[in-house]
This record gives sequence, C-alpha cells and structure tokens, in this order.
Amino acid sequence: MSEQPYTDHLVQLLRTTFGDSLLGVYLHGSATLGGLRPHSDVDVLAVVRESTVHEQRRLLVEELLKVSGVGEGLRPVELTVVAQDGVRPWRYPPVCEFLYGEWLREDFERGRTPAPGPNPDLAPVLTMVLLADAPLLGPGPAELLDPVPAADLRRAMVAGVPELMEELATDTWNVLLTLARVWSTLDTGGIRSKDAAAAWAAARLPAEHRPVLARARAVYLGEEDEERGDLDVRPCAEHLVRVIGESYASKGTAS
Repeated sequence: MSEQPYTDHLVQLLRTTFGDSLLGVYLHGSATLGGLRPHSDVDVLAVVRESTVHEQRRLLVEELLKVSGVGEGLRPVELTVVAQDGVRPWRYPPVCEFLYGEWLREDFERGRTPAPGPNPDLAPVLTMVLLADAPLLGPGPAELLDPVPAADLRRAMVAGVPELMEELATDTWNVLLTLARVWSTLDTGGIRSKDAAAAWAAARLPAEHRPVLARARAVYLGEEDEERGDLDVRPCAEHLVRVIGESYASKGTAS
C-alpha cells in the first residue's frame, strides 16, 4: 500500500491546523529506508515556527484517530511535531510539541491530548529526517534542523531501551527489531531499516537466538503471521540488551 494517500492527507491537515506557522513536513522511517512493509508506520515530522496550543493538538488527535489504524485497509501513522526553536539550536534533550502513534491510541480515545515536553527519542527521528531528505512540504530539512551529534544520538537510543523491554510481551516483534536497530546504529553509526538491522544483528548473534530474530524479521516483511509458537523470545531480547550496553560502553560519549 502506498503512503501517498496518508501523506497528502497529513500535509493538508497540518496546513489547516497550523497555517503560516507550518515551515516544513518530512517523510522518514520505513518509507525512506527501503519502502513500507506490511506492518510499517507512515512516519512524518512537521516543523512549525512557534509552540503549539492545546486546541491545535486536540484537533490533530481527533483527525488522526479517524485515519490511522491497523487492518481493514488502514495504515498506522506516526506524526511528530516540533517547534523550530525547540530543536534549533540543537540541545539535549530536544522538545517535542506533539506525538501521535498507534501505541498511544487507548490514551487518546480516553480523551488525553499530548502536551509539549522534552523527548530524547527525537534524536533518532531528526537524524532519519535529515538522512532521508524527503520533504513533503517546505525546504530541505537541513535548512530547518541542526544535525544531531553522534554522542547524543547514541545516548538517546540507549535511553529508550528500558521502555522497550516493558513492551516485549505486547509488541514482541517490533521490540526485537528496534533493539536490533539500536545495536546496529551504536556499532556502525548508520540507521538501517528494521529488516536490514535484523539481518545485520542475526549474523552476529549466538546460534540459539537467531531463529527469534529471523521470525521477527519475517513477520515484519509479511512472510509469516504474528503467532509466536514455541519460541522463547525473552532470552534473545535480554541478549540484545546486553550487547547494546557493551557497545554503548565501548563507544563512550565521544562524538
């Protein structure tokens, strides 16, 4: 399924919501790292001139709940909004104005509206946006965003690992693939697609953990269903967490 119906709709929604404050809209993630897979989100970053207000964020949630989803011909959307002065000049942690993702749907359906706040996860998002250089509206992203220092990218990715592990039982395959990508990025400095990161990591795993990551990759590619069967996934996840820690320690905080 093409991402264009979603990106066209998102651009129009953002124009309507933010008007002249909207500086740029950028595609990133799977769509720019080898193409959307059956379970991929449509990942979009919007940069606005000034901080958002509650009503703008509420309207975004209301509309995204209608158009984002899983199954029945839908595609999950992950929309991130930043105010330019919250990320440029760069500082850590950067400030996120708004974040919508399907993992937050229950909160949003109960009436929660996200509030601005510091978010280390923006470091890999902005890095992917700059690498992809895929504007949907506005100038190239490098005209609006500063590059993320390598040390800040590494510490942001490691900071998210404990939260990932809390979701292992409910979002198993995505957690494993994300851990593989964190390890790959820490070791190589590059950001791969999830399936490419899984292939990279599997070649470096002990033999007993390879079938788990191979299953995660196959599910992501739509080659297998999501049933776990008799695979014990936690030992593989815990091994990935250990090697992530070792890789981070070996790199230190050098840029």
